[in-house]
Amino acid sequence: MAQKSFKLSATVSSANPLAVKTVLERIIGNDGSIKQAGNGFEVSAEFKGENARDLNRMILSEMRRVEKKTSIHSQWTSEGIAEKFFDYALKQTKKA
Repeated sequence: MAQKSFKLSATVSSANPLAVKTVLERIIGNDGSIKQAGNGFEVSAEFKGENARDLNRMILSEMRRVEKKTSIHSQWTSEGIAEKFFDYALKQTKKA
């Protein structure tokens, strides 16, 4: 399957924000931004992948390896379609 370009807009909260920030910096690199927000972060970035579900799962799984009490509210946009997730669950799909 072809790789698509996705824009991520997310809010991440965690019981251990410092550990999670290190993971986010490694995953996102120079392709996005991470801003402190309360007990977590506002994240915006660009990714390439086959689908939003797999990208979302990859990020959340990596963060939960360092802190189990981590959650993400995310929106992935590609080709005019926006998909919203809470943790691993798809909550809404709409035209962007």
